[in-house]
Amino acid sequence: MSTIYLDNAATTRVRDEVVKSMASVIKNEYGNPSSTHSYGRSSKSLIELSRKEISEVLNVKSSEIIFTSGGTEGDNMIIRNCVNNLGVTHIITTKIEHHAVTHTIDDLVCSNNIKVSFVKLSKLGDVDLEDLENILKTNDQKSLVSLMHINNEIGNITDIKAVSKICKKYNSLFHSDTVQSVGHYDLDFEEIKVDFFVASAHKFHGPKGVGFAFIRQNTNLGSYITGGMQEKGLRAGTEAVHNIVGMSEALKFSVKNMTSEKKYITDIKSYFISEIKKKIKGVKFNGACEDFNKSTYTLVNVLLPVKRETGGLFMFKLDMKGIACSKGSACQSGSDSGSHVLKHIQNKDDNEKVSLRFSFSLYNSKEEIDFVVNEIGCLIN
Repeated sequence: MSTIYLDNAATTRVRDEVVKSMASVIKNEYGNPSSTHSYGRSSKSLIELSRKEISEVLNVKSSEIIFTSGGTEGDNMIIRNCVNNLGVTHIITTKIEHHAVTHTIDDLVCSNNIKVSFVKLSKLGDVDLEDLENILKTNDQKSLVSLMHINNEIGNITDIKAVSKICKKYNSLFHSDTVQSVGHYDLDFEEIKVDFFVASAHKFHGPKGVGFAFIRQNTNLGSYITGGMQEKGLRAGTEAVHNIVGMSEALKFSVKNMTSEKKYITDIKSYFISEIKKKIKGVKFNGACEDFNKSTYTLVNVLLPVKRETGGLFMFKLDMKGIACSKGSACQSGSDSGSHVLKHIQNKDDNEKVSLRFSFSLYNSKEEIDFVVNEIGCLIN
């Protein structure tokens, strides 16, 4: 068996069709999109066409899409500007958000002295919507609710449509990190009344280094990176035309093939869960991974009957076998502190064991799953 890639929640393989379209842009459309001559106008038209195509997929206005370098920049742009430009003094979130959110909020607590409230979580890591409403009900400050749609480590799905209704009821702004769901789920943001959300192309078989932020019309968020007037003055800097086109192409292919690919990947995840339960005694799952209605079909977080201090060696041995997976978010690679997500949902005994995240794509097969499960079993036994 050759190398097996099961770390698609960290990044995905770029589709061949996307690579082809990007190569064409790199070779032929090299004008600066801010230039007024024909070369610039041609590049600019590709950017605006991509913006229109993305907005149509998500049922938003094209003017509400702002191109960024990815999800982290988008989260920073929105959260910081809600505080600095919109007068938000209270942020309501959870302790298991992506670090692009948690670290940004920590910084704002120090620099702006904002208040932070944490919504309660169930034992599986689900957001307690009743607690969210109770927090907003007793709140008298201008607030921003920041809750991710799909948790990048355990895969739990938050009902952001329900959250958006609660936020509107109490006149609170709502931001959602949708990096793990855009391109994987059919999302209609005319129905889901979030004020802000972010996406990253490399999570749905597009290129790295490009994403977008949705900023609902008339929120008046203000500029984040100053300089030129690119992206309606909200995000200065010459746009990466080839990346933007690649992102649009990747999203179109993901939506076009969503039904069949979702079915295929769901089957892969189901098979993985079934086989690892058969082969490894004492295996458990973190979060709501086994509930396909409450967890994304793209990943599973496995709790293995192995002591956590051997986790690094365990990962190394899997890597030597050609198996790529992760201990959690790729953004925490190199940290010895463990997963902040698992810390808040696991009991003490489980937190002392190895947890690994396996995430799937259309490029995986059941034969690969057989090999991986067998190798994990050999390492444990």
